[in-house]
Amino acid sequence: MEQIINNIKAIFRSRHNLVLFLIVLIGMVIVGRLFFLQIIRHDYYGALAHGQQKFFIEVKGDRGEIFFKNGEALAINVKKKYVYISPRKIDKKVETAEALSQILDLDKEYLLEKTEKDNLFERLKSKLTEQEIDSLEKADLAGVYLEEEVCRDYPQKFFASQLVGFLGGNNIGQYGLEEQWNDVLSGKQGVMEGEKGPQGSLFFSFLEKNKIKKGADIILTIDYDVQYFAEKLLKEASDNLDIQGGTIIVANPHSGRILALANFPNFDPNEYSKESNNFRIFLNGATQEVFEPGSVFKPITMAPALNEGKLTPQSTFIDPGVVNIGRWPIYNYEQRIYPGDITMTEVLEKSINTGAVFVESQVGHNIFLDYIKRFGIFEKTGIDLPGEIISSNGEIRKGYEISFATASFGQGIAMTPIQLIRAFSAIANGGKMVKPFVVDKIIQQDKIIETQPETISENVISSKTASQLTAMLVSVVENGFGKKAKVPGYLVAGKTGTAQVAWSAIESGIVKAGYSEETIQSFIGFAPAFNSQFLILVKLSNPKTKTAEYSAMPIFQKLAEYILGRYHIQPDY
Repeated sequence: MEQIINNIKAIFRSRHNLVLFLIVLIGMVIVGRLFFLQIIRHDYYGALAHGQQKFFIEVKGDRGEIFFKNGEALAINVKKKYVYISPRKIDKKVETAEALSQILDLDKEYLLEKTEKDNLFERLKSKLTEQEIDSLEKADLAGVYLEEEVCRDYPQKFFASQLVGFLGGNNIGQYGLEEQWNDVLSGKQGVMEGEKGPQGSLFFSFLEKNKIKKGADIILTIDYDVQYFAEKLLKEASDNLDIQGGTIIVANPHSGRILALANFPNFDPNEYSKESNNFRIFLNGATQEVFEPGSVFKPITMAPALNEGKLTPQSTFIDPGVVNIGRWPIYNYEQRIYPGDITMTEVLEKSINTGAVFVESQVGHNIFLDYIKRFGIFEKTGIDLPGEIISSNGEIRKGYEISFATASFGQGIAMTPIQLIRAFSAIANGGKMVKPFVVDKIIQQDKIIETQPETISENVISSKTASQLTAMLVSVVENGFGKKAKVPGYLVAGKTGTAQVAWSAIESGIVKAGYSEETIQSFIGFAPAFNSQFLILVKLSNPKTKTAEYSAMPIFQKLAEYILGRYHIQPDY
């Protein structure tokens, strides 16, 4: 019995020793592991733990802003509040959706769908009004939050809208200056390092602060006051003449600087999404719509005849009343017949279609076509705006007799308003044609880039021809159909145009040959005639008047008188 007890004690002692040994062994392993982690691998795991508290985000600098010539803002950045929800934190989803619907004027079902999502962030509405912000703060809804962000704002609203375009939902410029200069305006991107603090707070520092830059600002050639007056006149034309649309361009014919580029109708770039069913309203009528100019084209027809010595301003012809080209008769306006010897100056004064056909016949088709090319009617102007278009003018290129005849008085040949402005710059600028532009300066953080005027052609016509044409156009205003363009004390050179609109150019979907009863009525001119300071084109779509003499011309006169006064231009007499 004693032996058995001794054996049991021995076994107990051996197990106790084994447990003790195991405890000591495990302790040594733990100590060794701690030594390895805390001493040998301290730097590695310290960096790893620190890295778990850090994160990195890409940050883009603010977008550059756009200003008129004298500093008035056209497109700027402003801080505005937006509202978002954290659906997981909203218990009363139906009640919250109902409250938000009333405050934000959003569809209740849309909001309810947002609250049902299983996430922490759902943006509801941007650019909140003060009333919406106040109502949200008073409502104090669980899971509904207000935050601030930098937004694009167009403080002029409808003013100069086609010129500026807008910043789309993807922060990419669309239409107008915002599209053309998107890369220049866009801010430069860099990296920001974020770190979570002990209580969950966030701290930020820049890793590439020098790379995060605001985009360049743009200063325009556009004079705010002239632009405003031009748009005011177009609005009045809508009210009084029921125009379908209109464009006014004011340019310096020596430099190509555009002082005003106005269109009607307009839109509000702040609310561009409301125009989703009428994308054409975003198009710039000066550069993205072609038209048949009518009689404003006659000075360009006259140019090669004078320049090539085929005719002089005093050369005469006998008006036959009608010119038959094959089976197509060409008449004067209202089938008028002008008796006696008619001078080339009188052809422009009275805007005689048969006279223009006569001039083209004296020049010859090849020379006439060559001068149309010289005046830039077959190529884009290269203006610093997006989406510029031109007409192929396929019919006149085919060389048909009737095409040359009708082109001589501005029918059957098409161009954009900005092409016509560029062409007339050669007449007002001694035969030199300039490139039009609207951006005067680009202001970056470290430099200023100024646009330099560019002469496209030194000799579209000779200075003598330009002077002769100018005198003829002064006679149009002093003695012809252009009397309503006169400004007391100044010599004004100009020409009217009333052109029928081809059926194919009408948006109603009608496709057939010939012309409708709709008209484009326009007037183009410059002043002072022999020391031109500005060139104006007024183009109106289907005004409720018979000719441009009663629509576009009075608008030109008002605008020219305003500009002469604004710039304190000395009178001629």
